[in-house]
Amino acid sequence: MGKMKHVEESCSFCGRSRLEIDFLLTGSEVAICNECIEQAYEIVQENRQGHFAPGNLERGELRKPVDIKKFLDQYVIGQDEAKKFLAVAVYNHYKRLERKGNHDDVEIEKSNIIMVGRTGTGKTLLARTIAKMLHVPFTIVDATVLTEAGYVGEDIESILTRLLQAADYDVAAAEKGIVFIDELDKIARKGDNPSITRDVSGEGVQQGLLKLLEGSIVNVPPQGGRKHPEQKMIPVNTKDILFICGGAFDGIERKIAQRLNTRVVGFNAGKAVEKIDRDNLLQYIAPQDLKAFGLIPEIIGRLPVLTYLEPLDRKALRAILTEPKNAITRQYIKLFAMDNIQLTFDEEVFEYIVDKAIEFKLGARGLRSICELVMTDLMFEIPSQACHAVTITKEYAASKLEKTPAHKLRA
Repeated sequence: MGKMKHVEESCSFCGRSRLEIDFLLTGSEVAICNECIEQAYEIVQENRQGHFAPGNLERGELRKPVDIKKFLDQYVIGQDEAKKFLAVAVYNHYKRLERKGNHDDVEIEKSNIIMVGRTGTGKTLLARTIAKMLHVPFTIVDATVLTEAGYVGEDIESILTRLLQAADYDVAAAEKGIVFIDELDKIARKGDNPSITRDVSGEGVQQGLLKLLEGSIVNVPPQGGRKHPEQKMIPVNTKDILFICGGAFDGIERKIAQRLNTRVVGFNAGKAVEKIDRDNLLQYIAPQDLKAFGLIPEIIGRLPVLTYLEPLDRKALRAILTEPKNAITRQYIKLFAMDNIQLTFDEEVFEYIVDKAIEFKLGARGLRSICELVMTDLMFEIPSQACHAVTITKEYAASKLEKTPAHKLRA
């Protein structure tokens, strides 16, 4: 009886007495306080969110391609073509995972994607946004740091190290994940012909990526490449890992133009190029253009889905400033609201910022750079002043940009 009294007067988990807490929930021989209950609930929720087992992919939870695109629309302006390709690829990836274990004559292969678009059009933003809604491990890696094994830089296997880290080193979960490889164009072959010397950061990396894209068992260093040679390797099967690649491929328009023969002369030249939109040649991109740019045929064959991102026009840049959930101006409004300051923008300011972004050919990233130049002095001074409302006018924005050296506004 004395033992039961002791149990009821203190928490069995943290040991705190009834006087130190709000209430105790008692059982037959144990008791738990309200604070331990809350902590236990948080732990359970974190484990559920971080759990990537196939059981999370029930049919009811699986988002359809239309729903995936609608989610992307909330954060990314335009690029409907690329969104459709991404939505279908992710949806099919989930379905492949659901079918795992079904033994029949039809084996569904994964459809790795390559997205081509000018810098600042939203390739990385699409990848980061789609990562928010996924129930599988997701990681973004930069191809510029990769080199062939044995040379300075990161090994190709470090891509899978990042995926393992995203999956909390759950190998089964990582083997069903998605990897976004950014700046793929930076590992293009340096010349049109195979190099007689070692191209360790170009063709050598492409050769190393082949086994990852195709699907094979790769021994992955859990802490990264050669820095820890004593570490035990982890075998990872890449057969069910979906790879999405992106790159600006600067100058590939010239390859497309040559293939389309847009510069021919003669009586039939006008008919041949009549329907070609020379301002957006990327929409005509084909695998042979990637080969001409410097990707080896083997890697092009392992990226069967090819899509493009359209260049951003004035209307799109204007929308990017205010419409997405994480729009640039909304971020500034939120920052000022945290200091109890109401921030507003005149409509003319948005038009002025877009004009400058177009003038200096900065793209969507340039919008943020221009906004930072306009807002920096305010963000420095206002928090220390007794101010409750600020309005940004076109005159104020112009006064700040006029003092800025031109080289700071260029991409």
